[in-house]
Formats: sequence, C-alpha cells, structure tokens
Amino acid sequence: MVRFDSTILLRNQLDQSSVSVSSALYTIKYLQEAGAKVILISDWSKKINSKLLSTESVADILSSVLQHKVVTVRCISSSIPLKREDLDKGDIHLLENLSENKEEVANCSNFAEFLSSGVDIFVNDSFSQSHKILASTVGICRCCYACMAGFQFEESLHQLKKTAQTNKKPYVAIIGGGNLKNKAAALQFLASRCDALIFIGLLSFQIMHALGQSVPSYFVEHGAHEAALDIIEFAHNKNVPILYPEDLWCMNQHNPKKVEIFPSCGVLDGWVPIDLGPRSLDNIRSVVINSKKIIWIGPMKFRFLNPCSNGASILAEMLCKLGQSGCNITIVGNMACKAMRNQSFGLSSFDMLENASVVWEFFKGRKLPGVVALDRAYPFEVDWNAAYSDPALPLVVDIGSGNGLFIMGMARKRKDLNFLGLEINGKLVRCCKASVHQYDMKNGYFIETNATSTFRSIVSNYPGELVLVSVQVEGNILSVQNFDMFAFIND
Repeated sequence: MVRFDSTILLRNQLDQSSVSVSSALYTIKYLQEAGAKVILISDWSKKINSKLLSTESVADILSSVLQHKVVTVRCISSSIPLKREDLDKGDIHLLENLSENKEEVANCSNFAEFLSSGVDIFVNDSFSQSHKILASTVGICRCCYACMAGFQFEESLHQLKKTAQTNKKPYVAIIGGGNLKNKAAALQFLASRCDALIFIGLLSFQIMHALGQSVPSYFVEHGAHEAALDIIEFAHNKNVPILYPEDLWCMNQHNPKKVEIFPSCGVLDGWVPIDLGPRSLDNIRSVVINSKKIIWIGPMKFRFLNPCSNGASILAEMLCKLGQSGCNITIVGNMACKAMRNQSFGLSSFDMLENASVVWEFFKGRKLPGVVALDRAYPFEVDWNAAYSDPALPLVVDIGSGNGLFIMGMARKRKDLNFLGLEINGKLVRCCKASVHQYDMKNGYFIETNATSTFRSIVSNYPGELVLVSVQVEGNILSVQNFDMFAFIND
C-alpha cells in the first residue's frame, strides 16, 4: 500500500520534471515494475484540482501520469475489507477518498486495521502529512509487516534535515506568515542557526510592536508581545540581526484602487498594508546578496490582498538569481513555492517543501508522527561476537526489558540460549550492562533503542535463529513464538 501525496500528483498543472513529482511517480512505478500489487490511498479535494469529482476521475488522472491503468476499488464506503482476489483486476489499485473520513483523522485503530487488510508492506510517500497522526500514515504502521518511506518522502525528509544544518555561511532566514506566539520556539531555533532573520509578513508587525514602533492595532497579535520580546533578546544575544519592513505599499480602504507607499511605522488611518515597499526590498537584497544559504518560509502577505502586489515575485526573482550563483536555497510553503514556480528560471537547484506546517513542527523540536511510525534501521552495527561468546545460539528478545531482572534471570537458567534486552531508557540499559559485566554473563546483552522502529533491523543481522520475543504489557509478559511473520527477516 502506498499513501501518496495528492497535492503533488493530482494538482492542475503537473510538472513531471520537478523532483517531488518525479520521485512520487518513481515510488509507484518502482513497486509495480518489481512485481508488487500496488494499492494507492490518499485524501483529495477540488481545491487541489477542480477535476477531482470522483474516485474514478482520480484514477484516470493517475493512469495518465503513470502511463499504466489504475483500477478503483470500493471498500471504504462499503466497509468490506480488501481481499487478495480484489487485486486480480490489475497491478495498481486506488481506494476511495479519505478526506472526509472521521476514523482517518481520529487515527482509529480498527479503521487502520481495516485499511491494512491484504497489505504486507506499507509505503508512506505523503511527507506533507507527516506532522499529523492519521490512520493511513501512523495507525496502519502497527498492522503491516514492514513500513517504509517512499522516494518522495525520503527526499523531502532529507531536504528538511538540511535546513537545520549550518554547513554554509552566511545563512539567512526570510520569514513570512503570522501566529508568532505559536511559532516562538521555531523562531528561536532559526535564530540559533541563522546569521540574520528577515521578517516579511504579519510576523513583522509583532516584532515592530515589541520594539516600540507604531503599527496598526488590527495587526497586533493578542498575547504575542512577550514571545516577540524573547525572540528579539535571544537574537540579540546571538548577534543575529533582525530585519523588518522599512516601507509598505498601502491600499485606501475607501478606494481600493488607490495605493501609496508609507513608512512601516507611519501608516495613516484609512490605509492598510498590502505589500513590501521598494526600500524594504532593497534592504532584503543588501542582506541576502552575499548569502551562501537561504530559507524562505511562509507567505509574504498581509490580511488584505491586492492584484497589484508583486513583492513576492520580486523576492522570488532575487532568490532565483542567487540560486544560479551557487547559493543553497530552500523554499517552504504553498505561496512561496508558487511564487518561485512563476519565475522562468529552472527550479531544479532549489529545495521546495510545500507544507510549511511540517517544517514549523520540526523547527519547534517536535517529532513528526509520520516519520517516527516508520521502520528505521538501527544506527549502529551490533558486534554479535563481542556481545555473546557463541552468537550462533538461538536468540530470545525481551522488548521493554526495564531493569533487566527478568532477562538476566532467564540467561542464568538457560545457557543454551542468548538473551537480548531492548530498552528505550538509557539509564536502565547502562545499569543492565554493568550487571552483565559484573557477573561475567556470556549470553546476555542489552541495547538502548526504541524497539517499535528498530526491532527488525537489529535482529535481521543476528547470525543465529530468533526463537522467542517477549513484550511486557501493563505488568504482564506476552510471548510470541510463531515466527512465520518474521521469516523474511533472516532471508
């Protein structure tokens, strides 16, 4: 099953030369060409594409871009689980729209199990949903033998991680959008990584207000003053300059066709800001001109839109030229990405992440549920010869081994088995390892890890046979001895 991103594959104008589109298509084609029966699932609406009238219309669009017949399967609306024989009609199948499904948003375990009927491997290729806890991205991972990232998901995650790196300096952040209070932690993170912060949207008014400048009252975010002061102080302590608009294009409230330029701290009554002024754009140019790395996150918009607004286009053109000269540029958010696409310059050299919410969550230091739910390889190679005197002995694994008393007691009684404890609490693991060393135990070993995501990658490298897995649930020990489901691990 592939959870694809409808905002990438179903948009009105599909640019198959873009990295995101080509990666998303490659995930599906790769699986199909490898002989897999592919089940596609996603959510969509007419906001993405006015042609998305039914599941059949979506299947037609996907058939066109994939150059392979996509067959619709109705199981969600009928509440009938998918069966193997349902997949005999073709190689690529599409389930119904998830957009209005309450169980999907609630991450209902029964619904997740229902979706996984007949599914062996789950592939998440919808990175834009990774900040949400959905049945089709998180819950389903508990029901499949293997859960992994698609090519588009992996590429987007790689791009996201790059935004936190400070390998190129100067690194400048251009920040649009609003809701400063909710983004305070993320803004401090950017201040800790970047050499300058440039505010271009509603957030700029909160910064100006905190600095004591006069701004229209309707632009002041309630309860954000303290957070804005903290960000200013944090940036000051880091010697990170903050840039905000010097002038603004404003629209007359009584005559919308009348626009004039005002100093940002001197907007007259009856006038509302609609765009950055020329001096503001010149100031931005002077800061970014020598930058080696830039991130533009959030829209350059205010509460009132005007067809004459072209500040975003000027900024996009500015960044395109910098990108051509070798500057590393990341664009985040739908409106910022749209502004970049409207330029005639090639976009292949830019990293583009359309869902800003995912990036803001990452900058806040929060884990992304859609990423955490997937299987991930254990980051270190286990030296089984160092762990056990005889690594060929059958292996018993205790998941959530805690203080290790249970598994060490078993290890003393059964010298014909090796015992492995997997525990997320590092302090407990260190104590257990000390006990193993103290008692010179040759058939016991402990690893600090989250076994829900690393179990397969750890035991797949064990040279012997896996014979028993125990899991402690609310004080009780559950054992699993039928390893047919794990047969592929040691292939």
